[in-house]
Amino acid sequence: MTLTSILIFCVGALLYGWLLPARWRGWALFVASVIAIYWLQPTLVVFPLDFALPTATLVLTIASWYLTSQPTVQRDDQIALGVMAALVLLLAVLGTYVEKLTPSVPPPFLHVLLALVGIAAVLLVLTFIVQDKARMLPVMILLIIAVFIVLKWEPLTIAFAAWMRSQTGRQPALATALDVGWLGFSYVAFRLIHTIRERQMGKLPDLTLREYVTYVIFFPSFTAGPIDRAERFIKDYRALPTTQPLLDSARVLDGGQRVAVGLFKKFVLASLLFPIALSAQNALQPQSAGGLWVFLYAYAFLLYFDFSGYSDIAIGIGRLYGVSLPENFNNPYLKSSITTFWQSWHITLSTWARFYVFTPLSRVLIKRKVPTDLAVLITQVATMLVIGLWHGISLNFILWGLWHGVGLWLHKLYSDRTRLWYLTLKQNPQVYRITEAAGILLTFHFVLLGWVWFALPSVDLSATVFRRLFGGG
Repeated sequence: MTLTSILIFCVGALLYGWLLPARWRGWALFVASVIAIYWLQPTLVVFPLDFALPTATLVLTIASWYLTSQPTVQRDDQIALGVMAALVLLLAVLGTYVEKLTPSVPPPFLHVLLALVGIAAVLLVLTFIVQDKARMLPVMILLIIAVFIVLKWEPLTIAFAAWMRSQTGRQPALATALDVGWLGFSYVAFRLIHTIRERQMGKLPDLTLREYVTYVIFFPSFTAGPIDRAERFIKDYRALPTTQPLLDSARVLDGGQRVAVGLFKKFVLASLLFPIALSAQNALQPQSAGGLWVFLYAYAFLLYFDFSGYSDIAIGIGRLYGVSLPENFNNPYLKSSITTFWQSWHITLSTWARFYVFTPLSRVLIKRKVPTDLAVLITQVATMLVIGLWHGISLNFILWGLWHGVGLWLHKLYSDRTRLWYLTLKQNPQVYRITEAAGILLTFHFVLLGWVWFALPSVDLSATVFRRLFGGG
């Protein structure tokens, strides 16, 4: 989000809370979220991807809702579907005349209409073909993962971009991964998989199409999280019509302060650190190990201020609209172990991974009577690999995932074998404080060195940086 979009969302929250009749609040968030995914989508070189990709987000969301919903479609669902189609068509018309309503001039109205009719026809045929929706849930997960791989694995992304360029009269040789910038898909994908898995386990609450779509693309958290859980989000969403007043002075102050803190982190502190933060462009510039360490420290705090600042903004805006998004950061660099770090850094992502990777894999390994230490290693590494690959499918992200997976495993081994000693240590407050401080220092620098894999694009460059950090040539 830009400063302009943040300001518009905040002003919109005041109008929404003070002027809009309470019964229309849920519908207002639904409509605003649909419009926002088009408005926030960056301009793309290949026409008409910057209009087609938000539309694809809606199509995937509708399909996932259908597969996870009850057999009967309610009138509210039919209205929501009609409103979405009308909004897409309206954006296709208005985007031609209203600058910046859509990232670029949308496709012709007739083309959009025909595309929507075609999509509707395909979905309608599938509803007749698919008699057992439960059997299609794994297929939907695989489809989402397949799209995810195309977007996150650069060779496939470039190949898709080249094909799109060839179809639109542009030079395929100039294709880059940036040609396919599908805004928010990483978060949308994990929300969709969350709802599908919860339906498979019989835990997903019954959601209307309007509730489901608003949950998946809720505009404050659409681009960079947090990744809320459906049952928690829906509790707030359903309470909107009965919350009186929605915007009292306490909520305005709370939400406004949170947005202000996020703005300061993201647009002041992170911006100040950006010129000296480690990157592929400056990694080899420092002439000394000390200078390179400064770059790495700057990157670590840039990442924290940028990402936690965005989370603060999203949480603050959400509160202004009556939705309490979950916390995503809790002073992660002040934690005394790698385990507590991951309970405090990108909390909603690590929670998602724990629910859908760590826990089910642990159960499988326990049933197969895999030795405990080996089972812990497999589950920790697998979980962190998923988190790494979620950021991008590359060797560096794999190594970053391995770095943290092995680190979590080693900490588990150590903590299991020193638990009694640790309990006795608490009886001596001074020694305990020294030990905690040492743990914070050690954990921070373990995480710090891991950021080398995260910040740089290649293993060779990362290895060179590691050598230089410790005085090598």
